[in-house]
Amino acid sequence: MRDFDVVVVGAGTAGAAAAADLAGRGLRTLCIDRRPLNGAGATWVNAVPRWAFDDAGIEPPRGDELLGEGHRFNIVCGYGPEKITLDEHGVLEVDMRLLVARLHALAAQRGATLEGETSALACRGDVLDTSAGPVRARWIVDASGLAGSGLFEAPPVAREDLCVAAQEVREVNDPVAARAFFARHGVEPGDTLCFTGIAGGFSIINVRLDGEQLSILCGSIPAFGNPSGQKMLDQFVASNPFIGPKRFGGARAIPLARPRERLVRGNVIALGDVAGQVFSAHGSGIGAGLVAARMLGEALAAGRPYDYAARWQRRFGGTFAAYDVFRRFSQTLTEGDLRELMRAGLIDSDSATAAMQQRFPSIGLTSLVARLQGAAAVPRLAMRFGPMLARMAALLAFYRTYPSDERLLDAWISVASRL
Repeated sequence: MRDFDVVVVGAGTAGAAAAADLAGRGLRTLCIDRRPLNGAGATWVNAVPRWAFDDAGIEPPRGDELLGEGHRFNIVCGYGPEKITLDEHGVLEVDMRLLVARLHALAAQRGATLEGETSALACRGDVLDTSAGPVRARWIVDASGLAGSGLFEAPPVAREDLCVAAQEVREVNDPVAARAFFARHGVEPGDTLCFTGIAGGFSIINVRLDGEQLSILCGSIPAFGNPSGQKMLDQFVASNPFIGPKRFGGARAIPLARPRERLVRGNVIALGDVAGQVFSAHGSGIGAGLVAARMLGEALAAGRPYDYAARWQRRFGGTFAAYDVFRRFSQTLTEGDLRELMRAGLIDSDSATAAMQQRFPSIGLTSLVARLQGAAAVPRLAMRFGPMLARMAALLAFYRTYPSDERLLDAWISVASRL
């Protein structure tokens, strides 16, 4: 039987980053994935805040891995005309295939063992049964994604908390017609055009023209009777003849619930989607998983796995839980509601930029006065918007009290669930 300090189940972004960090700290690390390694993780383009790479101690993407940086991001209510333009959002567009491959290479360079087409079957104390035979490890990290390995016991995500998204990079058949499409919406080629609220309050069609290729991202929550992201994407392509054949991409379901309050169960530790480390306001978990992987490496190198949970929850748990409140609010909105909130300034460039960066917005006195004036103009929505903000603020503060002593965690979870 092979012996390791840590076995990481899942070789996607979070799992591969964890394997690289753990091996770099001298821990004997095995990382397995049920798929071939060249098919592990996301296979499309994802937006990741630049700060996440810095915090994770990972070099930011460059070259072919970096598909976009510094461009404007235009949020359109429905198909217009209301629009919010973000000039400085600090988000990178990353080819996830190349990022995952880079993390695999980094983990192997640091001494980790990576094995594809190997499934985790069952955990028996410090023994993990796999399809390639049993291995013994002090810790087992479940980074297996939404599908899960079942190693970290947690209730399933409700259908109402699943965004089904699809992203594709396609060729452009008619560059002139493509540029004209963006011009009709007042957007320059190279900038992002994001139609929001077109299939329920929580839905987008996000397009960006880069030379002779077009990036398309679509997502919604089908449980509320909306078309899936893939259906939205297919319909968008069919209705715009300037869009050509697919180059690459993929589709998946994304969990949108608040973070799991408990991240450590005995010697099994949750990481990434399994841990609910997804920023549910727009369904991105890449940056959070990278930073969590570094926190996990620091904690396991010190022999204190619970420190990972306490650090991540105190720093990010409140923000992620608060934005999940906003997500639940947003999915009840109609296109008309979104238009009113934009006109009233309750959703503006500052709040949208903070959400893009996965940070809680800082509201100064001038901004607060403007929001109060805007709320007075839409009293029907303000009656719902105000209590939502109060809950968000309460969660943000409460998660900073996440207990440093694991014996106090059950009581803390009880209060968090009520909030």
